[in-house]
This record gives sequence, structure tokens and C-alpha cells, in this order.
Amino acid sequence: MRITVYLTDNRPEPWIKALREALPDAEVDVWAPGAPQADHAVVWAPPQQMLDEQAPGLKTIFNIGAGVDAILKLKLPPTTQLVRIDDGGMAVQMAEFVCHALVRHFRELDYYQEAAKDGEWTYRRPRQRQDFPVGIMGMGVLGQRVAKAVQHFEFPVNGWSRSPREVEGVRGFAGEAQLNDFLAASKVLVCLLPLTPDTRGILRHDTLSKLQFGGLLINVARGAHLVEDDLIALLDSGQLSGATLDVFQTEPLPADHPFWRHPRITVTPHASARTLRDETVAQIAGKIRAMDRGEPVAGVVDTARGY
Repeated sequence: MRITVYLTDNRPEPWIKALREALPDAEVDVWAPGAPQADHAVVWAPPQQMLDEQAPGLKTIFNIGAGVDAILKLKLPPTTQLVRIDDGGMAVQMAEFVCHALVRHFRELDYYQEAAKDGEWTYRRPRQRQDFPVGIMGMGVLGQRVAKAVQHFEFPVNGWSRSPREVEGVRGFAGEAQLNDFLAASKVLVCLLPLTPDTRGILRHDTLSKLQFGGLLINVARGAHLVEDDLIALLDSGQLSGATLDVFQTEPLPADHPFWRHPRITVTPHASARTLRDETVAQIAGKIRAMDRGEPVAGVVDTARGY
């Protein structure tokens, strides 16, 4: 078995070493033009040339991120399976990030921080958790882990997905027909959706304005989910009271972008959850072994649906 590796923005050597240790019978090397035919590819943002050269016998492409929208822009070999990482250590990081943004907003810690700068000893009236139902868009592995973490702090949790999902403690909504009801039942909106033609621009004026008044947006999915001008208008009107944004239409976020300076927007540099190498390699190795035994594996992408 041969595995080829191409990782934009990551040093390939540690990944190759880890893959060789996890799969000692495999030949693992970094891809370069003219490289030998591989059975599997481990990639992040590969060039089209790699996929074209490896097309004849490539069985599987393992994308080391949870999102596959970038690789789906390429022409994939027609007989090759694309497999995304289900977690790769990202779920607990995402839960940390979302809970931090949620609690910071709910407890009005930004207010206390500003008061401290002026030497003011002051209090805010306590809020009730039942008045801040959290709606999670996307109830896959990451969404379910976030829901579990939010429940720990005793906030009501709603979940919305394209097809019905039953998750303990979560009020479920599904499909286009229940999207408006989901939004109306939520004050905090967490976007964890995959980016597909159907979800591009889903965070826009007519959807975000259906949230309960004074809502909070937390976007940790993709920048293209959000119509940026619509968010600013809703914040300026008071319909939304804040936004924590980790992903953007253009990354890095341009220095002159209004998000940097808006008083109700918190910006982070696409840092909510990063792929952890050891967890990801263990998952890839486990999936390769399962496929060799003829067993189905999780994370196989339906390229027509985009996830």
C-alpha cells in the first residue's frame, strides 16, 4: 500500500512519520510531480495536477479538515472516494470556543472589561439562561459536541439540520420548512454548517432578523455563509446585539475591513478549532484498515450534496 501526502500550510514530514508509525506496512511519501501511483492520498488544498496524475488508481482522498468545500472546487477522479475527518481533535476545541463566546456575551464580560479600564466598580443585572436559547445550525459530529457542552451550562439548546436528528436534550428542527421556527426559537445562533450551494449566504438579513431580539451570532463554519453587509445593518439597528466571527469571505481579513472596528463584533483568525495531527492520523489509519476489511467508514463525502 502506498500513501501520498500533500499539505498546503503544513510541514509534511511530521505527518509522514506519524502515518508510517500508524501503518508500518505502508509506503508513505510526500507528493511531487511524477510521483508513483498511490492507493490513498492525505491532503489539504492539493493542486489539480496531483489529482490528475494520481487519478488512475487512487482509491481514497483523505481531507484533513472537516470542511471539503475547497477541494470540491477541483475535478476529482471519478472512481475515488473523498473522506473527511469527523473530528481530528476539533470537536472539543470548537465546544470550548463556542462556550467561551456564549458565556462572555451572556455574562456581559466585555462590559466589565471596559468598566475596569476606567476603574469603575459596577454590576450588571443577572440574566436568565432560559432567555438565551442557543440554536446550532449543523448537527454533525461538531454540532453535537457543541450542543453537549452548551447543555452543561444549562442553556436551552435547539438544533437544525437538513434531515431530522435526534440528540438528547436538544429540540430538533429539520429542513427548509422548519428553519424559520428554529430561528424564532433561538436567541444565540451558532453556525456549524458545511458550505454548499444551498447554505452559501444562509446568514443574511431575512434569516438573522428572525432570531429573538438582541440575538448573538457565532460563526465558526465558513465566511461564505454570511452576508457581511446584512450583519452590520442588523447590529447597527440593535436587532442583533453582537457577533463572534472566526471565518470570513476573505482570509486573512483585510486591514481596512469594517469588522475590525465594529464595537459589537469580535474577530478571531480562523482559530476556533485546528486539526490535531495525532488524532487525525489515528482516524485515517483506522479508516484505511476498515476499508481493507471491506467495512464501511464514516465521513465519505457525497460530492453531489457537498458534504
